[in-house]
Amino acid sequence: MINATTPTTTSSTKTSTSAYENPDGILGKDDFLKLLLTQLQYQDPTEPTDAETILTQTSQLAALESAENTNKALEELAKTLATGDQLSVIAAIGKTADLGSNAIAYDDAEVTFEMYFPSDVASGNVEVLDSEGKVVKTITIPASSSGVEQFTWDGTLSTGGFADPALYYVTASYKDPQGNDLTTRLGTYPIESVRFEEGKTLVKIGSNYVPVENIKEIY
Repeated sequence: MINATTPTTTSSTKTSTSAYENPDGILGKDDFLKLLLTQLQYQDPTEPTDAETILTQTSQLAALESAENTNKALEELAKTLATGDQLSVIAAIGKTADLGSNAIAYDDAEVTFEMYFPSDVASGNVEVLDSEGKVVKTITIPASSSGVEQFTWDGTLSTGGFADPALYYVTASYKDPQGNDLTTRLGTYPIESVRFEEGKTLVKIGSNYVPVENIKEIY
């Protein structure tokens, strides 16, 4: 009784394995070659497949193999180019990144932002401007060394009251210890490091990592 059922179990296992050999249903060049050989093997001897049909099928097989090779070559090229792009970003460490905007969004809550000062600061002010370029708030800059400084704006205006929720723009005017008049603005920072994460390239500017595609200019 056991011997009678064993072949059935084995056959079922083979069928199950065969069913999962190509789960996506995608045919490659080897599959087409097998189909061509099977067709030749089981063709009607009285009506054999003509040479033109065989040549057509063979050329289709060659075209399929050529397309697969081209796809593989393109994939390798894409990987090489991606690696090259990542290495080129590393060369930007120490340079200045410009995010292309000096805007902050005020929405009835304190706004914290960072600004980069290329030179030591002896004195100066951070200026918050409205959409018309009018200074609505000044924040005193403490004497400090060059680098990134953090500021907080609570939404109060120099004239009193609070600003309306909107986009505002931040610049700074300051003097260095030699008395030179200098300016800077929000959105420009030195690139401190580069990080690669899940296929993305991130650069550290200020205290944050941002995608490299967010940077408008590096100089």
